[in-house]
Amino acid sequence: MANEQENVRVRGSGTQSVYAALRREILSMALDPGSPLDEVRLSERFKMSRTPIREALLRLATEGLVTTLPNRNTIVATIDFAGLPTYFEALTLMYRVTTRGAAGRKDADIMQRIRARQKEFADAVTARDAFGMIEANREFHVAIAELAGNSYYTTFFARLLDEGRRILRLYYSTFDDRLPRQYVDEHEQMIAAIEAGDVDRADRLAIDHAAQIVRQIQEYIARDLERPLAIEIS
Repeated sequence: MANEQENVRVRGSGTQSVYAALRREILSMALDPGSPLDEVRLSERFKMSRTPIREALLRLATEGLVTTLPNRNTIVATIDFAGLPTYFEALTLMYRVTTRGAAGRKDADIMQRIRARQKEFADAVTARDAFGMIEANREFHVAIAELAGNSYYTTFFARLLDEGRRILRLYYSTFDDRLPRQYVDEHEQMIAAIEAGDVDRADRLAIDHAAQIVRQIQEYIARDLERPLAIEIS
């Protein structure tokens, strides 16, 4: 029994390490959309059996980062550019309801967490760490959603932010990972409005923040849509 439990722990550790490595490579675009993920080659690369590889791929599939084709081959999920308008609509709505909601509530512990995530974001911007920017930005807005106090909003917003990570990575690349300081400043303005309990200002800031992100991404896509990526249009 002890050996069996130890094997489960080892396999679980192996699954986590493979999952974390592949997830980072997918989100950072080191692995292009549409890239094949062959279990045998991954097993050789990570020096593991195929079981933890398969389990890691299943976890990534639940996050929408990999896709299993009808022929049972697994690939990095393509980016559905055609679906972006409805995605942007949902994203903008969640920026608004969570930021407004946060401005209407007080919680010193969560507020401290929001400020900590903001510092991480600012540090990543200074370091030109695109992956760090995307991670910290996600955690910043999720913390604001947690302050707003509606767990359904928090879950949905986190999902939307996760789905948009690769779009953000493509966008940041247009700045050579030198993100404009305005993004950091806009976060600071949101924090100030939330701490002041100014619901209307928080709402306006959320609208403006979402709008400029959507505008920049739309301009990027219009300019660079012919990049050699696997783009799902249908």
